[in-house]
Formats: sequence, structure tokens, C-alpha cells
Amino acid sequence: MKNKLYSCILLCYLSLGYCLADSDTVPYLYVLGIAQDAGYPQAGCYKPHCLHGWKDKELRKPVVSLGLIDPKSKKKYMFEATPNFPEQLYELEVEAPTSEYEFSEIFLTHAHIGHYTGLMFLGHESMGATQVPVFAMSKMSEFLKTNGPWSQLVSYQNIAIKPILHQQEVDLNTVKVTPFLVPHRDEYSETVGYKIQGPNKSAIFIPDINKWNIWEKSISEMIKSVDYALIDATFYANGEIPGRDMSQIPHPFVIETMQTLQHLPKSDRNKVWFIHMNHTNPLLNSESPESKHVKSEGYNIAKVGVKIEL
Repeated sequence: MKNKLYSCILLCYLSLGYCLADSDTVPYLYVLGIAQDAGYPQAGCYKPHCLHGWKDKELRKPVVSLGLIDPKSKKKYMFEATPNFPEQLYELEVEAPTSEYEFSEIFLTHAHIGHYTGLMFLGHESMGATQVPVFAMSKMSEFLKTNGPWSQLVSYQNIAIKPILHQQEVDLNTVKVTPFLVPHRDEYSETVGYKIQGPNKSAIFIPDINKWNIWEKSISEMIKSVDYALIDATFYANGEIPGRDMSQIPHPFVIETMQTLQHLPKSDRNKVWFIHMNHTNPLLNSESPESKHVKSEGYNIAKVGVKIEL
């Protein structure tokens, strides 16, 4: 009887050990930034909500970016190249050291300042990188190739542009990444979101989009189809920027998104992670009444350092 019990305990132990070892190979997203393109606090803003950030460095928020870390292939990736690229690359290095993980590729969503200008740090004035693969849609690729200083990154071979297509999967072995077009202010390029499919779970990343009701797809149905949804939360509500016509910057307000998704069960609403918040957005303050309300409704608010297993 003792031998049988010992065998059972040993089997459970070995099984647990296997599971723990196996969990070490699961790829995951690592949140590197959560703010809108200009970061928090924003340049030139000296109002009370920004002064907190200027006076206390701990309150500052870097621009929206995700790391993707794959322990199995020993590779790491970034979504977006932001003005905070140096510190975000460092945070990725701390989480997944270059001694163990190859920095493999960068995925871009579009040509607004918070999403691609960090590429400059790959240039010869800074890192002097060699052919870092940069995935971009056709208009985004053409923009980089034909406009300085980005064209210099191409001619100096600091970056190697890799074309991607709407709904065409990019195979990263353990993880599959699929871009999809979304409506946005496309002055210089088209705009995409990404579906990121791991071996166990999937996520969508849509940091920028116009109002949900002008998109041909249903955000509710898309959320149902994945395990995580990191979506545009630029503004919490209308009137957030006094004296400015907010219809000219038509992001879905957080309260509109919550209304759109209110019919979903809490299990689906819990998949949502609000990200890409403007310096005026009260969700940047985790203790604000708005933050507490959003969380009470079952939603999540992205924070730097959050890890999302795929």
C-alpha cells in the first residue's frame, strides 16, 4: 500500500514538474507601454493632470508597445517602435536577455508618431543596427522607403522592410501573427491591428481605430473569438479636450466601447484590456472613479509589465 501511495505521489510530482517545465515554453505578450502617441505627461501640458507626471517620474507612462517573448524559439519581438524605444528595448532586455533571446522582428501598425518614430534609434547615429526586420503594410513600407530620415535606415540597411498583407498570416513558428486593416486617419499609411495566435490562446491588438460602428467587422464578435483584446482607449469620454472638436479625432470613447459590449457576459468583457490612453484619460490614474468603474464592469486596464500568456 505504501509503495502504491509512493508511486502515485512520485507520478504526480513528475507530472507537475513536466507541467512547470512546459509552462516555461509558453510564449507571452509583455506590455511595454500604454499611452497615446505623445506619452504621459504630454509635451507642453502643464495642467494639473500632467503636472503630477512631471513632478513624479514614477507616474510617467510610455507610449503603447508590446513585447512578444517566445521561450521555445528563444526569440523576442516588438509591436510598434515608439519614441520610448530605448527604455522599452531595455525593459525587453531585462525580461528576455539577448544572451538567451534573439531580438527578431518589429511589427508596425501605422505612420502616426507614436507607432514608428522609434525606428530612428536603429540608425547609425544610435544603435547602428544591421537589417532588423520590420513588418509593414504596402503604404507604410513605401512611406519608410521614400521619406527621410526613414529612407536612410533602408539605404544603410539598418532595417529590412518585410511586406505584410491584410489577413495574411506571418508564421513565427510557435506564434502566428495576422494583420488586418482597420479604419483610421491614414494620412501617410494604412492602419492595421494584429491577431496574435499562440499555441494555447490568442489576442487581438488594436491600438488605433476610428469609431467601431464604421468598421465592417463587429468588435463584439471578434472579442468572442479570442482570449484577449488589447483595444483603443485613447479617450474616456467626449469633452475630454476642451475647445477642440473631438469628431476630428474619432477614436471610440471608452464609455462607447463599454456600451457596445454591454450585452456580452462578464467572461467576455474580462478579455478586454484598454490601452493607448491619451494624457487626458482618467484611466491613467488607477485610483480614479472612472478606472474603478471600468474594472467593476469586468474590464481590464493595461499596465506596463503585464504578461499575457499565449
